[in-house]
Amino acid sequence: MGREQWRPGNMLYPLPAVMVSVADKEGKPNIITVAWAGTVCTNPPMVSISVRPERYSYHCIEETGEFVINLTTKKLTYATDYCGVRSGRDVDKFKQMHLTPVAGKEVKAPLIGESPVCLECKVKQTLPLGSHTMFLAEVVSVSVDQAYMDENNRFHLDWADPIVYSHGIYYELGKALGKFGYSVAKKKNKK
Repeated sequence: MGREQWRPGNMLYPLPAVMVSVADKEGKPNIITVAWAGTVCTNPPMVSISVRPERYSYHCIEETGEFVINLTTKKLTYATDYCGVRSGRDVDKFKQMHLTPVAGKEVKAPLIGESPVCLECKVKQTLPLGSHTMFLAEVVSVSVDQAYMDENNRFHLDWADPIVYSHGIYYELGKALGKFGYSVAKKKNKK
C-alpha cells in the first residue's frame, strides 16, 4: 500500500469537542465550540484553547481573561455543533439549546449544567499564532456531575458517553482497550 503526500495541515485527530462558555465584562454569557483544546501541564494544571480573533467569544475571553471548558457527550452533540456554527452576536445559545448556566466557583463565566465535567480557567498567556490565538490558562476549579460517581466516589466519564471530533465528524468513544501502564505491568499469578 502506498502513501500519499498532502500539504501541511492539522491532521492530529481525534480531538475533544468542547463547549467553552464565556461571559463579557457586563456578564452576558455565550458558548463557543472548539476542537483546538488540550492539556498543557499537570502542576499547575494548565490547558489551552485556540480561537479565531473574529469569533464573538474571542473578545469575551480577551476582556475578562476567563472561560470554562465544558466536556461534551452524545446527548450534547447537537448543541455542541450548534454552538460552533451560530454566533453569540445573533442568538442566546443557552436559551436556544435549553442549556443551564451554572455559576462558577472561581470565574464569572457560567458552567454548562448538562456537561459532565467543567473546568474553570483563568488565562495566563495569550499567544497570537496566525489564524488562531492560543489562550494558555490555569485550571482554577473543576466541577463534575455526581450522576457519574459510583458508590466508591470514583468518577466515570465513560458513563456520560463522551464525544470527539475528527476531520469534520463527531464520534462517540468506544470500548476501553487498556489501562495506562498495562503494556509493562507484571502479570498476576493465578492461584
